[in-house]
Amino acid sequence: MSQSPDEPTSTTDDGRTSGDDRAGGEPSTTTRPRGHRTLRRVLIGLVACFLVLALALAGGAWYLQDRLVDQVDRVDDAFAGLTDRPAPATGDGVNVLLMGTDRRSDEPTTGNDAAAPTWLPGEQRTDSLMVLHIDGDREGASVVSIPRDSWVTIPGHGANKINAAFSFAGPSLAVETVEQLTNLRMDHIAIIDWDGFRELTDELGGVTVTVPEDVYDSARDKTWEAGERRMDGEEALLYVRQRYGLPGGDFDRIKRQQNVVRALMGQTLSGDTLSSPTKAYGVLSAVTKHLTVDSEWSTGDMRGLVLSMRNLRAGDVTFTTVPVKGTGREGKQSVVRLDRDKGRELWGAVSEDRAREWVDANPGAALPATVS
Repeated sequence: MSQSPDEPTSTTDDGRTSGDDRAGGEPSTTTRPRGHRTLRRVLIGLVACFLVLALALAGGAWYLQDRLVDQVDRVDDAFAGLTDRPAPATGDGVNVLLMGTDRRSDEPTTGNDAAAPTWLPGEQRTDSLMVLHIDGDREGASVVSIPRDSWVTIPGHGANKINAAFSFAGPSLAVETVEQLTNLRMDHIAIIDWDGFRELTDELGGVTVTVPEDVYDSARDKTWEAGERRMDGEEALLYVRQRYGLPGGDFDRIKRQQNVVRALMGQTLSGDTLSSPTKAYGVLSAVTKHLTVDSEWSTGDMRGLVLSMRNLRAGDVTFTTVPVKGTGREGKQSVVRLDRDKGRELWGAVSEDRAREWVDANPGAALPATVS
């Protein structure tokens, strides 16, 4: 599929007032911080995928009993109307699009207990996007974040921020937009809400994160002091939500999200979770009751994927962000300019199970040991 030009000249309006959404830095006086919106749900969608795999494999098949799998909600029409799609992943590779919406709701929008719909036209955008690729040989996996303000072509709607695709037409258009950008076929989608993130973190007894230096969040009047700290679910939410006060703005927030995912994965696989059936079951229950996936992802497919990944460990997962040239403006909007040439290299490497090689060959592409 063709890719959008580096700097499209047209814009479209989805009817949603967003003000001046900056890619980084402090909020302007006319911009209301978005920190009170729901968590970038994609974060826990990724953790969910790996914990379902890791816990089930290490502890026994009973973790995937129907009573747990049945807690997972399914969304229909995630791939409805998609025709001119990229070829399937090479061999047994699997691509999962992880999405988080920014709709404000006092009721769950994902999981089996969802009281509010996952998508309402014009009322929400995907504030976070990650592509999870599981290598065909199951010896590695990669996670590539796509900044929400990436300026791309949305099929049928022209040039806009990538997060508007979900608002225009829901999951299927988000999938089509990402497939056009990456030339990767998405096999499945996964969404989970902020309640799931908080519950999972608390079920694990918190998550340990290292803050390299003091940093002030002006949107919440909170200072994060340097050092290693153990965060409960509520504190972890504040940590991954921060954008203002970070040197790289949204880019640093993406790194924080990936950092917490990495910490949760490593902690789960190396701690006492796997050796405690009660604790493992509680963790998996917290995940599955808040998880929404596409209706085409059957229980049998999930179990088959689990069995094929029994040797995968946290250290086998590569984290990176799609290459960018910088930021710019389209009308009143602050946008992220993607580096199309570098991006094609990365997505090509992902499709060939060479993401780690590409990251190692490109300085600064890897998620650092500590983040701002």
